[in-house]
Amino acid sequence: MKPSLIIFDCDGVLVDSEPLAALAYERVYERHGMAGVGPDIIAQCIGMKQADIIAKIHGLTGHLLSDDRQDDIWLETRQLFTERLEPTDGIAAFLDDLTAARCVASSSSMERIHHSLAVTRLAHHFGDAIFSSSMVARGKPAPDIFLFAAERMGAEPSGCVVIEDSPFGVQGAVAAGMVAIGFTGGGHTYPGHAERLIEHGAAVACADWNAVSREIERVRAYA
Repeated sequence: MKPSLIIFDCDGVLVDSEPLAALAYERVYERHGMAGVGPDIIAQCIGMKQADIIAKIHGLTGHLLSDDRQDDIWLETRQLFTERLEPTDGIAAFLDDLTAARCVASSSSMERIHHSLAVTRLAHHFGDAIFSSSMVARGKPAPDIFLFAAERMGAEPSGCVVIEDSPFGVQGAVAAGMVAIGFTGGGHTYPGHAERLIEHGAAVACADWNAVSREIERVRAYA
């Protein structure tokens, strides 16, 4: 039996956004006199929603971005995305061939998700089937966004496959009772990335969309 719903994370899965997002955070913090928030810090926050990222950066560095400056993150990110954001390699062809129902479940804001999908020309693959952690009480690694997406799409959690690039996302998918496939095809992939995803509950980790396609075909073997 094939999965009834494929749930895609957005950043680092559909779009190769994580390096650009990290650069946006670095620029904003530096602009406000808080240097040292580099890729190594942001790497520890991948998969979180913005409020949780800001709290995590505060805990790691002591730098706290005040509420009145937090809108700067999206303004900087939007500019970078408009100029430079690309889809992950092979995702357009994968979506063209996908017959199962699909949706997006992301920690990003709805505005950022829609902008990302628009500039990469992927929006038509999802229509209104887009869900943000802003719609639920808790962000990843809590299962809330995945359970919410499944309910809205009319799918049972046990019939869902989630494709995620972050340990937090994988944890949330597993906590929701779904099969998680790790994705390591984004520009932020690092040595040991696949192993970390599997350690956090991914059934398998794939470096490209051809591999993801093969795993979906045999997902019930390890569900």
